[in-house]
Amino acid sequence: MYVAGNRFKLLFNGQDYFPALIDAINLAQQEVFLESYLFEADEVGTAVMEALIAAALRGVRVNVQIDGFGAGHLPLFWQKKLAASGVRVLFFRPEVKILSLDRQRLRRLHRKLAVIDGNVAFIGGINILSDFEPGQPELAPRYDYAVRMVGPLVAQVHESVDHLWRHTAWVQLKQNWAKKSALRPSVMTLGRARGSFLYRDNLRHRRDIEREYLRAILHAKSEIILANAYFLPGYRLRHALIHAAKRGVNVVLLVQGRVDHALLHYASRGFYQQFLSAGIEIYEYQKGFMHAKVAAIDGVWATVGSSNIDPFSLLLAREANVFVREKQFAGELRADLMRALQEDAVQIKKSDVERDRWVYRVLPWLCHAVVRLMMGVSGYGGRRYLE
Repeated sequence: MYVAGNRFKLLFNGQDYFPALIDAINLAQQEVFLESYLFEADEVGTAVMEALIAAALRGVRVNVQIDGFGAGHLPLFWQKKLAASGVRVLFFRPEVKILSLDRQRLRRLHRKLAVIDGNVAFIGGINILSDFEPGQPELAPRYDYAVRMVGPLVAQVHESVDHLWRHTAWVQLKQNWAKKSALRPSVMTLGRARGSFLYRDNLRHRRDIEREYLRAILHAKSEIILANAYFLPGYRLRHALIHAAKRGVNVVLLVQGRVDHALLHYASRGFYQQFLSAGIEIYEYQKGFMHAKVAAIDGVWATVGSSNIDPFSLLLAREANVFVREKQFAGELRADLMRALQEDAVQIKKSDVERDRWVYRVLPWLCHAVVRLMMGVSGYGGRRYLE
């Protein structure tokens, strides 16, 4: 359901996001919720930590929930410093047995959310860490987006972070932390944009994000631009994109060009031939590492969030995206995606795939087979995900 009366600001990379986030924390008077998959002990993590500590010391209730695997290595002295100041930190599914075969440990907190005083929220794909890759100064900053939002939709984000906080605290027997927030977010109209906040969990909202993608692709009339760092779509999304291209929609995919996670990277290439044959354009981002999970359709619909289009995001992790129906916001995202396509990416042609059989055909299908085997062993995904 789309809610009217919101104002959304698109934030480009950490250079926009972190100053905006820290400014909001510095202005907090009552409450801060922060969720992240990663929380690194670098200059960015230090700046965010100091803002959180300062907020707690002036009496703000600060709740930080980070993933037990992605952020499990947060230095102990940081944890003690945060606790001493009054910042409450929870690790979602902490890694107790590193070599455990329990498939539940695959269900991670991958959301990147913040809500300050119930009146401003941040959502996107940016973790708490520097945009720059350690030891690789030649690369451009990590390519990603976030959104700052105000308006009635913030109440839904607040309810989501509060609910997950209370659930995790209760499971970890911290009943005194598991009290419902007393803050009541305003539902005042602060803009003209319509938006929908959707999240993925393992209960009632398993396919909400995927369904909204499918709905938008099905109704696309002229153009779909989809940028996704880890792109290994299942049967439904893959065929929705192919059918859109066949009915005349210009479908453009921007995916990771540099090898980050090798298995997913090469497995995703196994679908290049099928996509290119359907008329879909494929570009690989080359200027640095890409972490974006966004899309713009027909210049009027856009999404920004944490959800990749791969088995991890769509079948296992807790994710969150905002979907916006506004020409100005969608147009701004589209313009930056076009810039990245033209300046920072390389287009993949059918001739490339046919010429380099090993890179684009043999190796991808070997990786594809491994992914299918892993999904089968784990029991996640169902029979048809990668058919």
